[in-house]
Amino acid sequence: MMTREAYEAAEAERLSPRAALSSASRGRERSTGRDPYRTDYQRDRDRIIHCKAFRRLSHKTQVFLAPEGDHYRTRLTHTLEVSQIARSVARALRLNEDLTEAIALGHDLGHTPFGHIGESALNDALKTAKRKYPSAPYPFHHNVQSLRIVESLEYEGKGLNLTWEVRDGIRCHTGRKRASTLEGQVVAICDRVAYVNHDIDDAIRGGVLTAEDLPRGPVDVLGGTINERISTMVTSLVETTAVSETVTMADDIYKAMMDLRSFLFDNVYLSPNAKAEEPKAYNVVKTLFEHYMAEPDDLPIDDRPEDPADLARAVTDYVSGMTDRFAIRTYEKLMIPNRWRV
Repeated sequence: MMTREAYEAAEAERLSPRAALSSASRGRERSTGRDPYRTDYQRDRDRIIHCKAFRRLSHKTQVFLAPEGDHYRTRLTHTLEVSQIARSVARALRLNEDLTEAIALGHDLGHTPFGHIGESALNDALKTAKRKYPSAPYPFHHNVQSLRIVESLEYEGKGLNLTWEVRDGIRCHTGRKRASTLEGQVVAICDRVAYVNHDIDDAIRGGVLTAEDLPRGPVDVLGGTINERISTMVTSLVETTAVSETVTMADDIYKAMMDLRSFLFDNVYLSPNAKAEEPKAYNVVKTLFEHYMAEPDDLPIDDRPEDPADLARAVTDYVSGMTDRFAIRTYEKLMIPNRWRV
């Protein structure tokens, strides 16, 4: 049988000197007994998969709100695609796959309902709330909320008690700060590899784009299909990182990827087709936040703050954790008379 000690010994023998060994982890905030069969990073991965916030990702928007069809990405399928790509890169570089997977699976736990439009609505509401509640978490950043979920909100307020390396990777998967481990850096760039490619795929499926609409320059560099583009990016990522101190791609490949990302912002994320339902979603999130700020007793008992000064923080946690459909049902319950509800 493979014990934890055997896994740790195998890591030390097999992985790159640049890999983060589970036996050398900086540990957890609260000490706990060691598992006899799983390394600490394997335990972290399992804890994330079993937590409530992870399950909710299956009903949170990635890009397209309430899409008609079964094949559009959700926040969960995006997370799984990031995990798959990141593990492939980590394996090729002889980095710690378990650490990479744990970071990838936890990186988007803090996203609001309705994708980025929900985050915009929450930020606008928080900007106003902060005048009265200085502790209000404005601006709201989903990576910070992801960290809060695993540190403070899951398991009835005890948190998942993850290792320092996993929490660092979750916090630094977006924004200016680079993760301390190469595994965390892999997840950050594979997040972009995943969404640039699958958002193009979904946009074509939804009739927002055609393959011919894609800019010629990046396509010539990366490839004309989703498989070709991912393969080009991953190959460059592995080969360039192998001879670099940090995780990176060749300059021309990275530029082509970012050019596609800019194209998506102009032609998909901000397009009339993608944004048609956004004002409604924005209103749902903002209205729910404002309602609970005005009527805190409507919050579930377990979600009410002990200190009234923490109300904005508590309402943010509750509203941001909602799935799309739960937010809609709650909005209908609070705002629409019974006889007119669907």
